[in-house]
Amino acid sequence: MLAAIRSAAVLGIEAYDVIVEVDVAAGLPAWTIVGLASSAVKEARERVSAALTNSGFALPSRRVTVNLSPPNNATE
Repeated sequence: MLAAIRSAAVLGIEAYDVIVEVDVAAGLPAWTIVGLASSAVKEARERVSAALTNSGFALPSRRVTVNLSPPNNATE
């Protein structure tokens, strides 16, 4: 795993803890978002890609996997 951060997801007026883990590995250039499966997560891939490009960042020419999951322990 390259990096992990704590974030949050909003559903209505509720907020939920989310751990975001990113792995960059050798392989064909591609990136995938896994975990917390919903149509919003699938659409987020395009929004994140556009935001990175417009901010001057480029995705590496490697396989990037982003895992979104609730933390195992809420006190972490």
